[in-house]
Amino acid sequence: MRRRLPRRHAAPARSLLAAAHAALQSPESHRMDGAVLADPIMERLRRRYPMYHETAYLFILAALHFTIERLGEARHITGREMATGCRDLALERYGPMARSVLDYWGIRSTRDFGEIVFALVDLGILVKQEGDSLDDFDGIFCFAEAFEQNYPWACPRPIEQD
Repeated sequence: MRRRLPRRHAAPARSLLAAAHAALQSPESHRMDGAVLADPIMERLRRRYPMYHETAYLFILAALHFTIERLGEARHITGREMATGCRDLALERYGPMARSVLDYWGIRSTRDFGEIVFALVDLGILVKQEGDSLDDFDGIFCFAEAFEQNYPWACPRPIEQD
């Protein structure tokens, strides 16, 4: 998934950039780390996809940015890369509470990441390539393992005895 418009839409991209900048200044927008969705877009998401908290959509946009930065280049992101980026960002931000935070937003599996990505595609916020599918997000990892069993708990240091 990527946020860039194809070249043939270069002129509208400038107006989208201006609109995004204006939305940042607007009190009627929703934001998370630079990811912004204006109220009309968020309202459409709430109506069409009520199963996810509005913050989940912002988190997915932030995770897309996080994943692209980590890869070091702006390019198409696969479902697996996106799901892994979402996991890593959630662990980085929310630590041992990551699974609970995602659950509160309605995200309980990697497929939910895909559902949100494709909701954003449906509204024209993100674009997909021809071969992209919601199934690309199925079963990438188990939430219980990723957020609980394999959480990188810090091992306590042994007490030094005299």
